[in-house]
Order: sequence, then structure tokens, then C-alpha cells
Amino acid sequence: MATPTTEGIPSAEISSASPTSSTGQIPLEQPPKLKGRQKLLQSLQRMSSSPTLPRRGRSASTGYRRDHKASLSCVSLSSSAYSPCLGNGSSSQLYGGLNARPATPGCSGAPAEFQDENPRIRVVGTDSPHASQSRTVPLPIDIRPASRGVILEGQVTDIDVAVPDTQDVQDSQPKRILDFWGDMPRELKVEIFRYLTPQEIVRCASVSRMWNEMCYDGQLWSKVDAAEYYQKIPSDVLVKLITCGGPFIRDLNLRGCVQLRDKWSSDGERISDLCRNVVNFSLEGCKIEKASMHYFLLRNSRLEYINVSGLSNVTNSAMRIIAQSCPQLETLNVSWCHDVSSKGLRRVIQSCKKLKDLRASEIKAFHDEDLALELFERNTLERLVMSRTNLTDKSLQVLMHGVNPVLDVLTDRPIVPPRRFKHLDLHHCPDVTDEGLQSLAFNVPDLEGLQVSQCPELSDDSVIDVIRTTPRLSHLQLEDLDQLTNATLVELAKSPCAQKLEHLNISYCESLGDTGMLQVMKSCPKLRYVEMDNTRVSDLTLMEASFRVRRRGYGEDVPKVGLRLVVFDCANVTWAGVKEVLSSNAYIPRNRKPVSAVVTVTQTSDADSSPTTTTFVTPASTPSPSPVYPNEIIQLKCFYGWQMTVDEHNKRVLRGELASASRLDRKWADYMMATEEAGAAGAGARRRRRRAREAERLYNADDDDDDTYGVGGINGTGRRRRAQSGGCSLM
Repeated sequence: MATPTTEGIPSAEISSASPTSSTGQIPLEQPPKLKGRQKLLQSLQRMSSSPTLPRRGRSASTGYRRDHKASLSCVSLSSSAYSPCLGNGSSSQLYGGLNARPATPGCSGAPAEFQDENPRIRVVGTDSPHASQSRTVPLPIDIRPASRGVILEGQVTDIDVAVPDTQDVQDSQPKRILDFWGDMPRELKVEIFRYLTPQEIVRCASVSRMWNEMCYDGQLWSKVDAAEYYQKIPSDVLVKLITCGGPFIRDLNLRGCVQLRDKWSSDGERISDLCRNVVNFSLEGCKIEKASMHYFLLRNSRLEYINVSGLSNVTNSAMRIIAQSCPQLETLNVSWCHDVSSKGLRRVIQSCKKLKDLRASEIKAFHDEDLALELFERNTLERLVMSRTNLTDKSLQVLMHGVNPVLDVLTDRPIVPPRRFKHLDLHHCPDVTDEGLQSLAFNVPDLEGLQVSQCPELSDDSVIDVIRTTPRLSHLQLEDLDQLTNATLVELAKSPCAQKLEHLNISYCESLGDTGMLQVMKSCPKLRYVEMDNTRVSDLTLMEASFRVRRRGYGEDVPKVGLRLVVFDCANVTWAGVKEVLSSNAYIPRNRKPVSAVVTVTQTSDADSSPTTTTFVTPASTPSPSPVYPNEIIQLKCFYGWQMTVDEHNKRVLRGELASASRLDRKWADYMMATEEAGAAGAGARRRRRRAREAERLYNADDDDDDTYGVGGINGTGRRRRAQSGGCSLM
């Protein structure tokens, strides 16, 4: 039976050192036969301690000295007087490099590189400085138990086994203090600061020095938009934000930052050297020197959006720099830059091949046909703003058709590639007539927004031709066109763009009325904004609009504004039409209201055998369903004397207080009827004045807790109040 394995010595070594147990039994498992060097090493491994060799009766191994000056054993496990020492270099192969350090200076057989190691086998009781590190030692063969894990009774062992103290180990390990913010990676800290506004980040910079460095990290300022706080931020702080962002800044919006006027002269060069990766740049309304602006444009070749509208120092030299250093430009806004001419715009158009948006309002350059021809040949613009310019019919025709185009024999229309315009602004161009506007017909199929307001020479002919050939038109501005009639609105309702029309402006078109607007309200289901100020529309248009908005459905969510109507200064719009809009906003269909339970009770009296049937209407016993609201309502702008009531009504509806809104609507109607009666001449003036005072009292006492008639006009006794009519005008 194999001897038990002790801690510190492999089981193979223990089994090889004692081939038989103390009882003389032969182990069941025999080691495999080896040859050559392995056999020699096995024989060396089977050597036991020196005091036990005579008792085993084993012959000495050949090839070794027998003068007993050295022992083949490396460690003596007994308390005899033998001094342990190393034999030869083969002990490193025998024990896998775990050689015992010699206890006496005379035993120096081990190599030098192994003498400084910390072996796992140590001699107990020696004066070695490493002896205190010993934890376990193997048992001597003489006192080993007969079986594994069993110690004979009365057997005393002189083994020094060191057991580590668990409490000491726990006390030696220091407790870790969790620093949530300090241990957090810097990337996460920056990501947390991204959720703060610029004002909050600047305030956090005063917390500590570490926070100050974090708050002014360039990664937080990749977008500097001072449009919201340009009046509150000092110039020094704004310059610090721009400089700390440096190459990280992509969007730089300094709109209205007049406080930087002196900083551009002192720090403009440093700002331009640091900020060299700007993509979107806006200086609208900002005070800046011409040299600083030119230097900044030269240092930023990745600019795609430039807004310098309203700057007096923007000239053709700035356009030349943009053309040379900004090949990626897509949007350019030079509106109200009066020193820019057609020469500067041509340079930009020729060099910036990706230009899609050109806004040049109030620039006297579009009468130049060469500029129009350059725009025609480029054909990359999707938005072109030419409002308040000297645009003529000839330049507009060159912009759409080019010079001397080939005409179709059948239709007599120019054969040219279609223009890519999506938004075209021509408002307040007095020189444009029907001849120039008709050039847009059949040539701008992708047009979505057209603004031709305040062009007094336009009539139905040109506008109808453009409307019929623009199926994607969604925004149409026709303000202050005196020659327009209802025929334009009727054609608009029949055109392909009626299903996509969202914005319509016909203010100050005094010839337009209900004839055309009723057709538009019926045929345009996606209308969101309609301006009909100073037109001939009446209450019929408001009623039709209310009906169409109600058809947009009902739901459980609080309503939102779906249609905005402007009917200010419309003589044919009365308070009755306004009341219809208010009532429609708070209207809920009967089939959407909670269902009541009808209980029928049949009673038979003793005197009369005929039964008596009584019907009671009680609320349903089932849980009340969730409230129902209209999906969309109408926001109305009307006569200023009614506007306060309309606004209050809309607030209540948008909050979901439909009952309160209905009560306000009813009381306002009573007040308006009483006011009309009081203003009529004839008999009964005293009674009419009394009714007017009563209606005004009810109107002023509008409160949820002080409601005379309750919701739906029912008083406290459960009886419905008699409806008041307008009565006869002579009474």
C-alpha cells in the first residue's frame, strides 16, 4: 500500500522513497520500467536518508564514493547529527530545481543561481534567515502512520508545522476606499458633461481644479453655439471656450456676439490658428474686422456652411477667398451684404461645385444675365433666395432655360434639363411679371416651396401654370397679389399638390373668399397653417375647417394644435364663426362618451291590475373608460377683442379640460348675445341691459367651483336651463 502524500513533497517522490510500507506489504501499483538516463535518475530518486540506508540492506549504488563524506540525500528528516548538504548538480534534475540551501558554509555543492531561490523544502530548526518562511515539512519515514490520514495513538511527532493565522491575513490587507468619480475613466466623465448646457458647464468649472480642466476639455466644445446666451457671456469667457475647443470645434455660431469686436483684433490670429477644422461657421450680426475674417476663412478649408449675412465689411474680396480656400462649400448666406456684386457671386459658383444653397437677399446682382447663365450651367442649387433684388423676366428665363434653347415643335416649350430647385424665393421682386414666372412651368418638378408674395404684376395665368406642374408643392406664399381671384384657389384644390399642401398664405388678396377657400379646405387634408388676413372669407370657411379637423380622429392622448388659422381683419368673420371653432375644439362625439346603463322597473299596484313601467338611467357599473380627446384642434388668431377668450379656451383644451372649455365657450356666447341685444335700438332696452349685466356677471365669475349651471348647462336641482336665443331685434 502506498504511503500517504504529505504537503511539500510530490507523491511520486514519496512512493519511490518507500517501496514497501511498515507492514511489509507490496504496493499494488508498480512504477513503469525505465531505460538509460531515466533509469539512473530513478535509482537516484529512490535513495533514502543516510541513517536508514543500513537498515534497508540496500547495496550502494555504483559510481559513487563510499567514504561517507557526502550523502545522496539532500534533507535529513530526523533529529540526528547529520548535517544536510547538497550532493552534486544532479539534484536539480532530481527535485525539479527545488534544492535546499546548505545550512553550513562547507556544503556548497549547489550552483550559484539556485542558492538565492526560495525553495519549498527547508530544514526545521536551522539558523537560516529563510527558515521563518517555512510552512510545512514532510514526516520522517520512522514515524509515518500505517494508513493515509491516521495518526497512531500515543505517537509523538516533533514536527514544526506553521499554520497561517486568518485574522492576521485579513488585517494585513488594507480596506479599499471607493472613489466613484476619481476611479471613473476620463471618457465617461466627458460623456457625462455632454448632458449639461454650456451655462452649466461653465458654472461647474469653479468647483475644483480637476473640474476646471474637465469642463474646458476640447471634446466638450465641438459645437459652440452662442445664439442662446450671446447677451450673457463675457468676451473673455467666450474666447476661452473657442480656444480650449481648438481643433475639436466643428460648429461655430457667433450670431450677435458684438462683444468680440475688440477680441478679434487682439486674439483673432490665435483663434484662427487653433480652430482649423470648422465645418459650420456663422457670423451673422457679429462685429469683426475684415482682415480677421479673411484670415479665418483662409485657415479653414473644410467649411461647408458660411453665414455672413448683414456684415458691411463682406465684399468681393471675401468671395474670392471663399472661392479659393473653401471647395467643400454647400451653403452660403450673403443676404444684406450690399458690397457683394455679381462678379463675386460668379467666382463662388464657378469654384464651389458642391454649392446647394445660395441666399442672396437684397443683393443688386441678379439682373446680370451672365450670373443667371452660370447658375443654369451649374444646376446644383436646391435653394435660391433672390428676394428684394432687381431680378427681371429676362434673367429669370435665362436661369430656367438658358440662352437660345431648342424648342419643342408640338408644345413650343424649351427642351432643357429640369432644374433641381426645391425652394425658390422671389418675393418683393417688382420687375417680375407673368412672362418671367411662366418659365418655371414644366421645369421645376421637385419644387416644394414657392414664395412670390408682393409681386404686383403677377396674375392667375402664371400662378396656375406653376401650380399645375409642381406635384410636390407644400409651401405656397401668395401674399398681397391683388390680381389673384378664386380661380387660383379652385385650381389649387384640383392640382396634384393638393394632397401635400401644408402652408398657404393668401393675406391681403382682397378678391379671394369662400368660393375658393371652401374647395381648398375640402381637398387639402394636410393643411397646417393658413393665413387669410384681410380677405373675404366668412364663417363658412371656419365651419368647414372645424369639420375637417374633427375628421382627423379622437384618441386618449391630450390634443395638440393641428391647424393654425389667421383671420384677423376679415370683415365677414363674426363671433358666431369663432364660437363654432371653439365648440369644435372641445367636441366629443356621442359614441365616444361613456355609456350609461338603462334600468327598466315594472310595478303593479293593488288597486289597479295594470302594470306601471318606470325607466331609470343610471351610470354604468363597469369601470369608467379612459377619457377621450380630439387628436388635433384649431389655433385661431382673430379680432383682438376676442383673442383673450380664444387663447384661454385653447389652453384649457390643450390641458385636457374639455368640460371647463365648454363652460367658457357657453358663457362667452351668452355674453356676446346679450351684448348684441343691448346694442340694438328699440323698446325693451332696460331688459336687454339687465340681461347684458347678468351675462357679463356670469362671464366674469367663470370658476370651476362657482358654476351656476354646472357642466352641460344643468343646474343644482338637476333641471336643464332654458337656452337663450338672440330674440327679435325689435324687442
